Amino acid sequence: MENHCTNGFDSCPAPTKVSVLNCIDLSSSDIQQSVSLLKQVLFSLDQTLIYTDRHAEACLDCGFFYVVNHGISEEFMGEVFAQSKRLFNLPLDEKMKLLRNEKHRGYTPVLDELLDPDNQVHGDYKEGYYTGVEVPEDDLETEKPFYGPNVWPENGVLPGWRETMEKFHREALEVARAVARIIALALDLEVDFFDKPEMLGKPIAVLRLLHYEGKISDPNKGIYGCGAHSDYGLITLLATDDITGLQICKDKDAKPQKWEYIAPLKGAFIVNLGDMLERWSNCVFKSTLHRVLGNGQERYSIAYFVEPSHDCLVECLPTCKSENNPPKFSPIKCATYLSQRYKDTHTDLSVYNQNN
Repeated sequence: MENHCTNGFDSCPAPTKVSVLNCIDLSSSDIQQSVSLLKQVLFSLDQTLIYTDRHAEACLDCGFFYVVNHGISEEFMGEVFAQSKRLFNLPLDEKMKLLRNEKHRGYTPVLDELLDPDNQVHGDYKEGYYTGVEVPEDDLETEKPFYGPNVWPENGVLPGWRETMEKFHREALEVARAVARIIALALDLEVDFFDKPEMLGKPIAVLRLLHYEGKISDPNKGIYGCGAHSDYGLITLLATDDITGLQICKDKDAKPQKWEYIAPLKGAFIVNLGDMLERWSNCVFKSTLHRVLGNGQERYSIAYFVEPSHDCLVECLPTCKSENNPPKFSPIKCATYLSQRYKDTHTDLSVYNQNN
């Protein structure tokens, strides 16, 4: 699907090529059509390569595609963005009272996250806010990483904020489950493979609000709104405003790397396949390197990261391996993998304690 939105391109640094992404309509009654849009090269049991129609390959070139008619109204998405702006418009000292904790709940200041240390001279020029699956403090589940009570702004400071974010969590998770069913069929699995209790039946689902303050990025000087990285988990649902900044690199091993912009598409989620799905599928589906370049304009986005349960063992799927195509990755528990990835990219919380 070609999109001609050009908001923000005039002031964006080169390159200005816009990537054309396919579009999956979740309201379609023909799920096989959606599967054919998603499929890239799959291996049959005898290692014969199976290709879908070359005009309908959302993931052949990269792990990014649009999802439309997903069931979340534009009116409600507008409310989520409005509440996000209200939070980030608070004075810094108020936001620091909500500083993220060891469970990755709460506020992340500008420069807190460093995603591409080989190329960045500082952390990302963005601020964020994490919320996750709400688990009461006295629940034994709080012992697990990424589970526990959220850090909520006081209702008197941001009335209705918590209710809006909790509603978005519920609705976005249903969108993610619908996308996961299409992925399962594309991998020759049962349609409800990812619905199992140990997977998305009890997921690690993390909502992150993001705000780019308007600093101009300069890759030549190592300054980025968001450094180059691939997402860690299963899938990410990304909603953006109409300010362009997101770029992808379809071939992360290319030298030099070639970057293309992803155009915003009103009412759509940009779906991003993560590293965990790449491991699971034995590289049938590949995660894609992406980054954000600031062009001097404020920019807001909403990322919803969906992962399986803590104890889910991520290992090569039976439909993605054979004697001639053995597993490329060792099995690993979801919580172990995610915890290490977050630790590698976020500032140690002790730094903030020293500054108090």
